Amino acid sequence: MKKATLQLETLTCPSCLQKIDKAVKALDGVDKESVNVLFNSSKVKLNFDDEKLSVENIEKAITTLGYEVKKSQVNDL
Repeated sequence: MKKATLQLETLTCPSCLQKIDKAVKALDGVDKESVNVLFNSSKVKLNFDDEKLSVENIEKAITTLGYEVKKSQVNDL
């Protein structure tokens, strides 16, 4: 398992947060209990199984919604 923190462009509304939360939780390999979308700091924190999913897949799910991922940090859990 890996732990990821993704810095997003500034989130402007709570519905943005809900869309991102739902999209990330829908990915196979994401620990759904660990997903935390932080509205004030515009970050997404989560744990994921790096054998099933890459951070690039997570970024793509977010950018597909129309939100820019500025940077990603991945660490071992």
